[in-house]
Amino acid sequence: MRVATDIGGTFTDLVYLDERSGRMGVAKVSSTPRDPAEGVVEAVGAAGLRAAEIGTFLHGCTVVINAITERKGVRTALVTTAGFRDVLEIGRGNRPDMYNLLYHKPPPFVPRRLRFEVGERVGWDGAVLEPLRIEDLETIAEACGREGVEAVAICFLHAYAHAEHEEQCQARLRELLPGVFVTRSSEVTREWREFERTSTAAMNAYVGPIVDGYLSGLETQLSAGGLAGAIFVMQSNGGMASLELARQVPIQLVESGPAAGITGAAELGRLIGEENVIYLDIGGTTAKCSLIQGGQPRITTEYRLEHRPDYAGYPAMVPVVDIVEIGAGGGSIAWVDPAGGLHVGPRSAGADPGPACYGRGGDKPTVTDAELVAGVLNPDYFLGGRLQVEPELSWKAVAGIASVAGSEVPAAAMGIIKLVNANMINALKLVSVRRGYDPRDFVLVACGGGGAMHAAALGAELRVGEVIIPQMPGHFSALGMLAANPQADIVQTRIMRLESTSAAAVEELFAELERQASATVRRHGEGAAGVSLRRAVDMRYAGQEHTVRVAVEEAPLELEAVERRFHAEHRRAYTFELPGTPVEMVTFHATATVRLPPLGWRELEADGRTAQEALKGERDVHFAELGRLSTPIYERQLLAPGLVGEGPLIVEEPAATTLVHRGQKLAVDRWGNLRISSS
Repeated sequence: MRVATDIGGTFTDLVYLDERSGRMGVAKVSSTPRDPAEGVVEAVGAAGLRAAEIGTFLHGCTVVINAITERKGVRTALVTTAGFRDVLEIGRGNRPDMYNLLYHKPPPFVPRRLRFEVGERVGWDGAVLEPLRIEDLETIAEACGREGVEAVAICFLHAYAHAEHEEQCQARLRELLPGVFVTRSSEVTREWREFERTSTAAMNAYVGPIVDGYLSGLETQLSAGGLAGAIFVMQSNGGMASLELARQVPIQLVESGPAAGITGAAELGRLIGEENVIYLDIGGTTAKCSLIQGGQPRITTEYRLEHRPDYAGYPAMVPVVDIVEIGAGGGSIAWVDPAGGLHVGPRSAGADPGPACYGRGGDKPTVTDAELVAGVLNPDYFLGGRLQVEPELSWKAVAGIASVAGSEVPAAAMGIIKLVNANMINALKLVSVRRGYDPRDFVLVACGGGGAMHAAALGAELRVGEVIIPQMPGHFSALGMLAANPQADIVQTRIMRLESTSAAAVEELFAELERQASATVRRHGEGAAGVSLRRAVDMRYAGQEHTVRVAVEEAPLELEAVERRFHAEHRRAYTFELPGTPVEMVTFHATATVRLPPLGWRELEADGRTAQEALKGERDVHFAELGRLSTPIYERQLLAPGLVGEGPLIVEEPAATTLVHRGQKLAVDRWGNLRISSS
């Protein structure tokens, strides 16, 4: 039995797969922010499972990102090269929005009094210019003890090229500070840029003890229930990691849950023959979107937390699926500013108190309340009827917006829905149009509790080829974990100019990185056979600061082919190329993946059921341009493959509601996916 759980801001989802029978099942319970592990254990019980029958337990969590955004990490110190104590404070001079007069720098996670310097120096090429003054560490350890430091981050200049000083420092500090979490930048990333490396190491230390405590608690609770199988955690790169690796580099869990959904979308795309996918996950708190090209999710090491036009955020230089995230979900609160302008988000009602309709004391109108007022959601079918909601509280909450706007309550609800859709369109364009991709060449895979409600309208606006609502969309991130494999990414910065580099030298470097990646995934993965390898390199024209990532697919290696691909990628991203300009390879990437047995999507049988048999009835639904229409409602579990319907219509299932608009066609494919196309 394989079980996957995903903790969201509002709900905790579980999907299980009985590998012997192929049977799958789901559960959804409210998240428990005070102790997220409680929600996980509750979900196992809600699914009717016994921990003792679970062979592999897969887990995605928000512990890391919550600890950072809520500033609930531990007291952290930084040890760095003499003269570089203030790198965290100085940061970068560039801004997200150059002309934003409200811009302010984010405060560092480590205060200045806890940033310590040590004598040592390494050159950019890895040459030791000054040996490590190991004796300096005793004074530093004494200061850390006095200050009650619980974690220490080590980041030396150019440690990506020479890690020995950091390794020596880490070993000595662990001797001097037993019980303190000590991490070094070179075990997190071997990529250059000292501010980004320092920021990443500091955040890794800041959340280290929190993640260790959480995973230990989860392991204890599951073991107490009889779990004897292996536990794996979802990484931000779309692969799985053992508890040991997750404890060592917890910052790699920063986008644990969303990465699983993207992995699942890539797997689904390969199944249905659509390898170019725009992924959208609308949950209770946020909407997340990403792009999958050629069956591979886009991976970046230029990820930033809390990135806004007026706030640079915090760089995390670890491999992360390239996600754009906005504060627009089912729990996002609608509000009116002093000038009378309507806004939706980024504040959210979360799981507690939740939308007004939950009746838990929340009185602010949310997107969920607006969908109830509009008639899109069925008040008697939340979580299949297990969650009782009060639609009159939604009307009361939205009426507050209507009174300010001078409109009817349904019109105010439609205003909220249109505005949140506009916010989501902007996010979808950020991952597609603004990066040189034409949405018409992609399909939109929408999931999450709210994805199916908004996807048809968003797909029509983007003009994607098709909108696909997979089976179990409300549990899709957890489902994606079942499709994930143990994976390790090794990154190394080493600048090589193509014209003076041989293919043999590049091949030698890639071979070493692949050896490290394979060793890591075999040690922390599930089994030792079937390791597949991928290569990529970040390239630039000489004189440029930043790079374009290029896949390296040739065997044997052909540098001319890699250069041609770089020119093409640069032209696609920036509309131009510079033939004749020297080209440099900057950072090399090797990815090792252990291929587990495939998820085994089951085809459904066309048993002759008609659409009439799935029809539950009709209800009035408000549409932006059409007003109130009597709309047919279908039960998804009763829709047979091959059925086709014309919008407007609604398809209901326990954890999601799919809305199809007028002028759109709905078809059910042989895997049970809902496929929506616009005329």
